[in-house]
Amino acid sequence: MATARLTASSISVRNLRSVDELRTSAVRISSLAPSKQGGCSLRSFRYLIVKVAATVAPKYTTLKPLGDRVLVKVKTAEEKTGGGILLPASTLKKPQGGEVVAVGEGKKTGKKKVDGGVKTGAQIVYLKYAGTEVEFSGSNHLILKEDDIVGILETDDVKDMKPLNDRILIKVAAAEEKTAGGLFLTDKVKEKPTIGTVVAVGPGHLDEEGNQQPLPISVGTAVLFSKYSGNDFKSADGSDYVALRVSDVMAVLS
Repeated sequence: MATARLTASSISVRNLRSVDELRTSAVRISSLAPSKQGGCSLRSFRYLIVKVAATVAPKYTTLKPLGDRVLVKVKTAEEKTGGGILLPASTLKKPQGGEVVAVGEGKKTGKKKVDGGVKTGAQIVYLKYAGTEVEFSGSNHLILKEDDIVGILETDDVKDMKPLNDRILIKVAAAEEKTAGGLFLTDKVKEKPTIGTVVAVGPGHLDEEGNQQPLPISVGTAVLFSKYSGNDFKSADGSDYVALRVSDVMAVLS
């Protein structure tokens, strides 16, 4: 069987500025370099159509998630900085928030059918790469599991986020500005802090029978957490927060 090696120089992408804005884009393959095992000719294979989000036809007017899934209308990425400067598409951050527009019937744990605590209309924050993208009713949506939802936003500021399940919200301690010898540190060499104070706690995880078990950590506790765990956020006043599972907390400080 003949094979072909596809090299970066043989691909040209038309009208594609970033992966985040990719929907349906044509990728032209201008040439295929033959492998050492044998040559091949694929001249008829000129275009590769890449589609990230599934598109629901306009004739379908409702979309009902099943089980413990929810349908979320994705919040549009900011296109300007705080100073009003337009951002190029390559620098836009992938949105991590949106509005719940439909919920499933919940999941069954043990003999109980458990409601995930998320209602239609709630503004939520979810894991960065969670869910399946769907273009529905002319807008970008995500279908994701309730466990992929980090928390519910009760205001526009992340510091007021209400964590779900076994997650907690931590206000991260400020990075050290100086070394022990008194030398000032630049931003590039500052160590990412792994210490912070718990400011909000989720209702707890479910046991095998579907009963909610409270978390062993309370608000106001100083904790040491895993360095690269959770999801990082910045509040309106510039403070750093991280939302993570309680299992990512390594120690309690006092």
